[in-house]
Amino acid sequence: MSRPKEPPSAKLIMGMLFRDARVHRQALAAATDLFGPLDFATEPEPFHFTTYYDREMGPGILRRTIGFLDPVRPESLPDIKLRTNGIEDRLAVDGKRQVNLDPGLLSEERIILASGKNYTHRVYLRDGIYADLTLIYQKGAYQCLPWTYPDYRSPILLHFFGILRRKLAFQRSGKLPRKIVPQGGPI
Repeated sequence: MSRPKEPPSAKLIMGMLFRDARVHRQALAAATDLFGPLDFATEPEPFHFTTYYDREMGPGILRRTIGFLDPVRPESLPDIKLRTNGIEDRLAVDGKRQVNLDPGLLSEERIILASGKNYTHRVYLRDGIYADLTLIYQKGAYQCLPWTYPDYRSPILLHFFGILRRKLAFQRSGKLPRKIVPQGGPI
């Protein structure tokens, strides 16, 4: 028989889609007000993986991924998603989002994104929020699944997630990881 125990904290990460730098700054300020300081951010890059968001947000969408310094409890993911939905709503113009915020949890075992949409690989949490198993950690790196979003398949983003995983392990234990060179040789 398994004995229930509290899961360890996870690193809050967030994908951001936006077109306007001013809206991006407002969303980033609102997110850091809610979730604390950042310890990671990619540079904004053109989002060319799908045109799904163009109808609502227009063409020329940029994407970046951010990570927050303070680990969070896994059970807080629905609350986080509802709060990011609130940021999206406050910054919307005529009912159309100007920014899309996709929060997720990075743990040593997996990366889970929050979603308001049901699908076969998503597990219902509460309050209309589902957990989307996006990446799993095996063989020394995060591995894609058949349904992993194309932007989360990016080798550079997978590399950064590996670094954030090591940082999370350090935050939890206070000990530097034994193996700091990723599989495949030096960085």
